[in-house]
Amino acid sequence: MNIKILYFAWLRERLNRGEEEVSPPSSVKTIADLIEWKSQTDEGFALAFAKRSLIKSALNENIVSHDTPLDDAKIIAFFPPMTGG
Repeated sequence: MNIKILYFAWLRERLNRGEEEVSPPSSVKTIADLIEWKSQTDEGFALAFAKRSLIKSALNENIVSHDTPLDDAKIIAFFPPMTGG
């Protein structure tokens, strides 16, 4: 399964990339699994996602929780909490 990951705001800056294509192993079933897998394989990602509870996620343009199954995910977006103003 190929998934496009999009990064926004300070995540994009810290990772020095706005997007990437990944092919996670079959053991990656949820967004939380994806974050864990990426953290184990990419030190910069692990540092940027150190406080995972602060990171919001979207699956195919719908905001979802980290325990959401990937199923037929095509695009996952990660972004920090939004502020008003």
